[in-house]
Amino acid sequence: MATAAALTTVLSGCAALDTAMDCVKTADAIATSVDKLQQAVSNASNDVTQIEESLNSISTELGNLKNTTDNADLAKAVDDLTKGVESVRTAVKNGDTTPDIQPITDAAGEVAKVCTPG
Repeated sequence: MATAAALTTVLSGCAALDTAMDCVKTADAIATSVDKLQQAVSNASNDVTQIEESLNSISTELGNLKNTTDNADLAKAVDDLTKGVESVRTAVKNGDTTPDIQPITDAAGEVAKVCTPG
């Protein structure tokens, strides 16, 4: 009985570790996508489609992260980041070639903070 309890604890710890590692990987992917978004906004006069590609990449990573978390702080950061992405997407659709991406960078920073172990 004690062995089963110990094994359950170890397996639960492994699941938590796997989730944490997924969070870190996804936060890193989001940070990379946000960097690309910043570059795309800087180069928007050359190719506005880069902004949309970066937003799509962030949205994909957010979907992956949202499906793997039950952490309230992380869920809020993901929601904030999603709102920022939608705001920029709307601005671009309305012809803004230099949308304000600060809400996205702020929320991405929160995701990274929540996902950083220790």
